[in-house]
Amino acid sequence: MTNLADALHSTALKTPSKVAIFHGDRQVTYGQIVEETASLAAHLRSQIGVKPGDRVGLWLQNCPEFVPALFGILAAGGVVVPINNFFKPAEVAHILDDAQIRVLITDQSMSEPTAAVLALRPSLAVWHVDALPSLPSAAFVPKNGRSQDDLAVIIYTSGTTGEPKGVVLTHNNLSSNEEVSAESFAMSPDDTAVSFLPLSHVYERVIDYAYLFRGVHVAYVERMDDLPQALLEVRPTLSAAVPRVFEKLFANIMQKGHGNTGVKRRLFDWAIGVAQRSVKWRAYGEHAPLGLRISWDIADRVVYSKIREGVGGRMRAFISGGGPLSRELAEFFWGVGIPVYQGYGLTETSPVVSANCPNANKVGSVGKSIRHVDVRIAEDGEIFVHGPCVMRGYYEKPEETRAVISRDGWLATGDIGRVDADGYLYVTDRKKDLFKTAAGKFVAPQPIENLLKVRPLILNAVLVGDKRKFIGALIVPNFANVEVAAREQGRAFASREQLVADSWVHDLIGKEVERVNSSLAQYETIKRFALLDHDFTFDGGQLTYTLKLKRRVVEERYAKIIEGLYAGT
Repeated sequence: MTNLADALHSTALKTPSKVAIFHGDRQVTYGQIVEETASLAAHLRSQIGVKPGDRVGLWLQNCPEFVPALFGILAAGGVVVPINNFFKPAEVAHILDDAQIRVLITDQSMSEPTAAVLALRPSLAVWHVDALPSLPSAAFVPKNGRSQDDLAVIIYTSGTTGEPKGVVLTHNNLSSNEEVSAESFAMSPDDTAVSFLPLSHVYERVIDYAYLFRGVHVAYVERMDDLPQALLEVRPTLSAAVPRVFEKLFANIMQKGHGNTGVKRRLFDWAIGVAQRSVKWRAYGEHAPLGLRISWDIADRVVYSKIREGVGGRMRAFISGGGPLSRELAEFFWGVGIPVYQGYGLTETSPVVSANCPNANKVGSVGKSIRHVDVRIAEDGEIFVHGPCVMRGYYEKPEETRAVISRDGWLATGDIGRVDADGYLYVTDRKKDLFKTAAGKFVAPQPIENLLKVRPLILNAVLVGDKRKFIGALIVPNFANVEVAAREQGRAFASREQLVADSWVHDLIGKEVERVNSSLAQYETIKRFALLDHDFTFDGGQLTYTLKLKRRVVEERYAKIIEGLYAGT
């Protein structure tokens, strides 16, 4: 493969009239995509004078226009700098300056934030993809002479630990990663995928490359809040997601089940119990006695099939990435017949390092390293990666690059993990997120938080305790399930504020915490916790746009509550 634009061109030549992507009632064929791609490339060359290697900003929501805009920049020989539509104008201005962007491509839906950016950078050239005239000479993407070793994109990281840095990736970084990481899923034109994670993020975009290069129908969803309805309407067979999506799906399933009464509630509880007893069989392939298989078949007809219908009823592979998915959550979905394959990667590795797949899956792990990629574990547990997926470096930041990439090409990921005897990788936590208690014990917060989040009365949780005498937690109750339990006791609450302040609720959640503590070492156990009356959100600043937690922000935002946990100790 020469470059990514040529790869799309090759696919389109085979089936130009085939529908590639759809968005609501709109359908776009491969032929239309490459015609729009060539038109945009011609505009960039002739009117803006974009030359090979010039950086071009791309600021769009998930929509059909994103694809020809992305490949149009590449076909013109430019370097794509995707900008997340959630970024604030000042953040966008920083990226424009840092990447030395010549022109910003956007559309009319982004007119308000674009105007704010222009107020900060009035000399910036802005193009709207939905207002460009088609060029009559634009047929298929011309060969642009770009090689696989040339730069393709500069992706700015989500900034969970500081100011975003531009990750420099070549055509080969991305194309080699797409080709190898997707090969075990046998994607074909018979598949339909739903794409809802930000296309500005490397995880979703590389998976979209895999879809488009293999003829998969792709439905774009602009907002994550629209995902439940999209799953019902699109009925996909494939989708990529992040752990928070699975946590919310689980919470919704439990909320609906616990909202039933009488026979329906008892049937739901029985079916969940069957799923739990079936985990060794359904998730790990161990032998199951005939009685359990019969029970599972009955539970499948009356409960699990309805759960699967909630995600469209046809899902053959949910791919989880962007952070560690709890083993318990993965086991639940496998137990009810929804296959979830977890992988691992970083923006700096284009992104996939390892992945579970249909022919090699171990629940709880993030899979084996993909072909041509090597993984080793340092003495302190940090994961190091080597292979064609490793970035060229951080844009214009040689010192930061040398700090993470050794002379022989090994990337320090900043993640802690281990590799088992079968070659499966397990990721424990971020190295910077590890707590060291006042007693000198190291605690990894994410696994414990994941245990809390699968309790039916807990929606979300964040551990605290670095340099403290003990571990504490901020807990968001599953309000719907707590209210159901309260009604059964003749209790009611006028507001969420009243709910989290109630001593009965605190004791109820405390029992959930005790259940989690029973599986932990003494120094890991949660001694005190506070209840919050709202969840962590992107809009609130506590989550990245891929729904990963910003611990520093949470610790700053809730500093008084956290200090209260340690008062008097």
